[in-house]
Amino acid sequence: MTASPLLTAFLPLALGIIMLGLGLSLTLTDFARVVKYPKPVMVGLACQILLLPLVCFLIANGFGLESALAVGLMLLAASPGGTTANLFSHLAHGDVALNITLTAVNSLIAILTMPLLVNLSLSWFMASDQAIPLQFAKVLQVFAIVLLPVALGMLIRRYTPAFAARMQKPMKLVAVLFLAFTIVLALAKDWQTVVEYAPVVGLAALSFNLLSLAVGYCVPRLLNIPKRQAIAIGMEIGIHNGTLAIALALSPSLLNNPTMAVPAALYSLIMFFTAAGFGWWVSRGHVAAQPEVETTH
Repeated sequence: MTASPLLTAFLPLALGIIMLGLGLSLTLTDFARVVKYPKPVMVGLACQILLLPLVCFLIANGFGLESALAVGLMLLAASPGGTTANLFSHLAHGDVALNITLTAVNSLIAILTMPLLVNLSLSWFMASDQAIPLQFAKVLQVFAIVLLPVALGMLIRRYTPAFAARMQKPMKLVAVLFLAFTIVLALAKDWQTVVEYAPVVGLAALSFNLLSLAVGYCVPRLLNIPKRQAIAIGMEIGIHNGTLAIALALSPSLLNNPTMAVPAALYSLIMFFTAAGFGWWVSRGHVAAQPEVETTH
């Protein structure tokens, strides 16, 4: 499993365009609502930071993954939500402002939680003294990809609302095409890796993905969080930043272990299809349904 220069160069550009399109549909009122109702943010972060590592640990042990693959899966669990979660949430009529808030906050928290969880995983699964330092540069990169294009889109909407309204549908189409191209590019490049490792770790990655989506959606609904926000949390929890996990695994100055990148690579392919199915399932009847009144406190 090696990093593709084309994919590495293309993905940030694609995500930036996706986030610009999302910014065209947002106003400051969306974020004010998130601040007014902090419960969904806290629930989302609790699911991401506390529940998911436990679920992932049980899966890694239950499937009997070899040590490097187990650490790679835990590395993925420790990664913050992927920026493409915002797009899937948008397509499924979720609360995108909540997605962006969760991505930004969790990326900041991940400065501490990722090294801690990965180092614990190395000690448990590999009895290794290897450790990874705090990744400030990677976190700043996530902030730049997520927040700057969104801010630009919001500025365009504020000062040219008619233009922003006309551009929302075309930008959504462009975003879908970008995602489709990214999937094809990843499949074409890593097809042999997929074939080789799918029987070993593919089922574990699929199980973790499905449970992540279920935890992210069902826990908020059980806590009476409105459906739009539960959809957003489900997407945020179910779509991890696989690019970050792969980069950490492959980096010569950090883990430098290609096998550890395999779970994130397979997960990154699987999650596009499961997230699309999840989005279709939770958004059924959206047009006919009345908006829910957000009463969480």
